[in-house]
Amino acid sequence: MRASPDAKVLFTVSQASFFFISCLLTSNGFPGQKAPADSEILDLSLDELINVKVTTVSRKAEKIKDLPAAVFVITQDDISRSSANSIPELLRMAPGLSVARIDANKWSVTSRGYSGRFADDLLVMIDGRTVYSPLFAGTFWETLDLPLEDIERIEVIRGPAGTIWGANAANGAIHILTKHAKDTQGNLVTTGGGTEERGFATVRHGGRIGENLHYRLYSKGFTRDNSFSLSGANDSWRMGTVGFRADWAIDTNNAVTFQGQYYGGKAGQNTTFISPLNPVSPTM
Repeated sequence: MRASPDAKVLFTVSQASFFFISCLLTSNGFPGQKAPADSEILDLSLDELINVKVTTVSRKAEKIKDLPAAVFVITQDDISRSSANSIPELLRMAPGLSVARIDANKWSVTSRGYSGRFADDLLVMIDGRTVYSPLFAGTFWETLDLPLEDIERIEVIRGPAGTIWGANAANGAIHILTKHAKDTQGNLVTTGGGTEERGFATVRHGGRIGENLHYRLYSKGFTRDNSFSLSGANDSWRMGTVGFRADWAIDTNNAVTFQGQYYGGKAGQNTTFISPLNPVSPTM
């Protein structure tokens, strides 16, 4: 049946969300550990590839071949070569993950076959910080809108090896690691548009204060059209994000990272209503 205009339901993704963290870490912590440069990975032999170091499994840098876990790494080179515009779309490159798009603004990202929009056994982190909703431990993927150019790599663990980070990782863990602020100096502007992705833009500025304090400021926004449906769809989406990251190298062995983000947006949702007069034929 055709959707009635009155059946369009809009909900606010977030009117205000702000976080602020400060971590004192040694030089062996995950922000200071870098994967090989993107250009180097393409030239590595099979023996060298299994020696690539990751940090998510044991909270310290270890070679993939020495880890008792199924780990897959999505590098910045993979990201730049892909046509993805969001983090869930990037995760389609990881074997063993089920990534399905529900509509224009919702995704189902699960591991080990337990499909559903809110996977409460798949831990999701950004720079060591869990980002699932504390209400029910599920992840609102539509709110994880980071500039893809700022992601250093994404480490994906399939199975319970990620439980070293705590609860919610029985089926796996996804760790998104962003670049150090000193690696994003200068200015960056990206923009585009089309029939489905109506318009999107990212603006970033990186600088430093003194010799040891580096920072970056960024803003990102987009608007997306409704998905296709024979009965009509009301799931258009628009969202804006502003944020920052600052890295202060106190000395050779210690560093402090500050991060903050604010996002807000609005998304439509297709809702089915059951008529009490005709319960067999639902209306949209």
